[in-house]
Amino acid sequence: MLIPIEITTKAALEIKHIMATKNIPKDYFLRVGVKGGGCGGMSFALGFDKLKPEDQCYEIQSIPVLIEKKHLMFLMGIQLDFFEGDESQGFTFTNPNIPKRHDL
Repeated sequence: MLIPIEITTKAALEIKHIMATKNIPKDYFLRVGVKGGGCGGMSFALGFDKLKPEDQCYEIQSIPVLIEKKHLMFLMGIQLDFFEGDESQGFTFTNPNIPKRHDL
């Protein structure tokens, strides 16, 4: 089965830490999706949820991941990473297949 997204080692470690320390129920999975559209464009969504009939289930970096079937085409090739800076931290979504503006 083709895995639609990549989870970096750093992101996987943070997700596993959250699952172990934040009282995430054992029957919940990491849900990756998209929301929005319209003028502001699409944004990525990340959270924990139960399996639903419309979901595809993957195991990525030993993490159970849910993606709604209708979101798959928007997530293909996306990389989920975790960023830690001096003043902020969080998960980031990038598509390594699309060159950055300064690379054009």
